[in-house]
Amino acid sequence: MHKLLIVGAGQGGTALLKMLSNMERMKIVAVVDERADAPGLLLARSLGIEVGTDFRPYLSSDIDVILEATGDSAAYDEILRLKQEKTVLIPGTFTAIIMKLISERDELIAALTQNQREREIMLNSTHDAIIAVNRQGIVTLFNKAAERLMGIEAYAVLGTAVSERIPNTRLHIVLETGQPELNQEQILPNQTRIITNRVPVRNERGEVAGAVAIFRDITDIMALAEEVTDLKELKSMLQAIINSSDEAISVVDAKGNGLLINPAYTRITGLTHQDVIGKPATVDISEGDSMHMQVLKTKKAVRGVHMKLGPKSRDVVVNVAPVIVDGELKGSVGVIHDVSEIKRLTEELETAHRIIRTLEAKYTFEDIIGYSEPMQAALEQAQKAALTPATVLLRGESGTGKELFAHAIHNASSRKYKQFIRVNCAAISENLLESELFGYEEGAFTGAKRGGKRGLFEEASGGTIFLDEIGELSMSMQVKLLRVLQEREVVKVGGTKAIAIDVRVIAATHVNLESAISSGRFREDLYYRLHVVPIYIPPLRQRLEDIQPLAKHLVRKYNQEYGRNVEDIATATLQILLAYQWPGNVRELENVLGRAMIHMKFGERVILPEHLPPLERRTPQATALSPYMQTEQGTGKTLKEAMDEAERAHILRELAAAKGNRTLAAKRLGISIRSLYYKLDKCGISDEHP
Repeated sequence: MHKLLIVGAGQGGTALLKMLSNMERMKIVAVVDERADAPGLLLARSLGIEVGTDFRPYLSSDIDVILEATGDSAAYDEILRLKQEKTVLIPGTFTAIIMKLISERDELIAALTQNQREREIMLNSTHDAIIAVNRQGIVTLFNKAAERLMGIEAYAVLGTAVSERIPNTRLHIVLETGQPELNQEQILPNQTRIITNRVPVRNERGEVAGAVAIFRDITDIMALAEEVTDLKELKSMLQAIINSSDEAISVVDAKGNGLLINPAYTRITGLTHQDVIGKPATVDISEGDSMHMQVLKTKKAVRGVHMKLGPKSRDVVVNVAPVIVDGELKGSVGVIHDVSEIKRLTEELETAHRIIRTLEAKYTFEDIIGYSEPMQAALEQAQKAALTPATVLLRGESGTGKELFAHAIHNASSRKYKQFIRVNCAAISENLLESELFGYEEGAFTGAKRGGKRGLFEEASGGTIFLDEIGELSMSMQVKLLRVLQEREVVKVGGTKAIAIDVRVIAATHVNLESAISSGRFREDLYYRLHVVPIYIPPLRQRLEDIQPLAKHLVRKYNQEYGRNVEDIATATLQILLAYQWPGNVRELENVLGRAMIHMKFGERVILPEHLPPLERRTPQATALSPYMQTEQGTGKTLKEAMDEAERAHILRELAAAKGNRTLAAKRLGISIRSLYYKLDKCGISDEHP
């Protein structure tokens, strides 16, 4: 049972109260509004729900969800500040969306009700009498023409057994036999002569679900009996009914050629009679297979199939059923529903969700796929690091997923409800980067905003800042960043006052920082400030066992994005993926599978080798190792330096012998894989070495 508090009892809050008050799994604890005469408070009292004018006393209660319907941003901010951590706060913007959906639902119900009225008017306006019964033989339809011909009021017949109320009826026999009785002449008790057709009504499983009798007075028109029984007359009547339907209808003959369409079909697809009648059933399809042809082949109905029809590729859902007369297949009929508007609204909602997600860290450790030993070691380190406020340095090649790790670490930390700010240090020029990171005072430079600007470090205070491509910073920016990390304070550009910050720093780079320090491109003191918790993320070629689960995850992802229904990856295709070296890592795997699915035919379900784009075959070559040089005069190195160099050379040799397989190299060295990664990081061995 979820406990709710509604803040705001105006129009929106009242509507929410009406909607939620009858839900069994929802308990509304109270309704609050600062106006004592708010309409929602009156409704709440009538329902026995507690009311109030101040929400604060309720925030300490055991509340699961707070629905804020005031539209007041200040009230929302105060509730957000005072609410318990476990309580979910839903803002007024979401309330507005819910209200819009409720309004649209009511409009749809009204439209359906109007549609039902129009159908009743149509049935009561027809000259033919119509009587329908359900499977139990109870009368469910008795139109005005039937009242006139039978001399019986509809209210006296509806809901009663047809065999008891309608003299000489045979509808109950049609129900039992399931056989139609067509063009039967009959004389009613009032001596009116009629001709009637009695047919069973079957459901999608072919079971008799009811029966219908359609009859008319032929007392004065016996001369027209031939015309009445003519199939052309029946076809004209059915055509009129079909044309009056708001649902798009398409009928083909037994050979799959277009036989009939209605105006609603033309309105949805944009195709006219000249485009469809007499043409193959595939003429209207822009994406997908013809359901008419499938039904004609299998003689079984299909329902709820998504397709795209017409020159504008209109999104539709189709239901198609076979037309069987006297046991012989005569064709098939399809009813088409336009879902493009529903899809548009869904896309707008998804867009709103994506916008909201950009304001926070999007990924967790559950989103990172990796079952190999190197990846499990990296995940274990990251999960431990998330529990501390220590600075984390993510190392690895481009495309290995460093940003995913940064998101996951933030979401698993105590700062997960605070800001997560992402900065690509390589994508912003040096002059602009300083003002972006640290902010600036008013008048600090030409074009500066009035009142100055807060920097990203200040914006992220209390949360996490992710500095990607940290190895690309200039030396001057490195000095300024070092001060921020040491002093935990920033000074704005053009300012003199230091501003204290509380920021957790996660940095990432694909650069070999040890080599950069040796060449004078990276400060050693900054390196040690960042190198508190180093995490090495292995490239894809070092965790080939992860390729299959990664590929299947990406196929599911692209099925949703591209509207496809790919089910599997062929074994031969998987072997090609496993044989490739993936210099672009997971990002390249995403690109390859995305391109493969785009170029697949709409009906194809399995990714075959021919679907893959050309992959350059790369075989990792062992890097030739040069022994460290010795001279008769000595090396000038300390014993520790010589031992470190020897250790580094030996690790490189074993890596080369293992052809880059770090798990195998760790076994050859007699150490754990985690110890090997530590030594690789300590010795400055990047993945450029095998």
